[in-house]
Amino acid sequence: MSNEEYDCNKLNYIREQIEQMSKFNQIEVLKILAKNKNVIINENKYGIHINLREIDNDTLNNLMDYIKYVITQEIYLNNVEKEKENIKINFF
Repeated sequence: MSNEEYDCNKLNYIREQIEQMSKFNQIEVLKILAKNKNVIINENKYGIHINLREIDNDTLNNLMDYIKYVITQEIYLNNVEKEKENIKINFF
């Protein structure tokens, strides 16, 4: 893993991407965070809250890798759906 520094903009990007994910993907993010025993996860009736500034770079790198994976999968699935729609329109 790299020793990349995470500034406020990058942390906001991570937060926004996680908030836009499906519940399934958000649970996977929590599993990534739960692997690090130093991550404090606070839960109340409004949801789960995590201070990203207190997370080490290795865990943040893992989150970024997962975010990239989810984005790549969504692009792939959208392309497959478009292709299916084009085939449906052209052949049926």
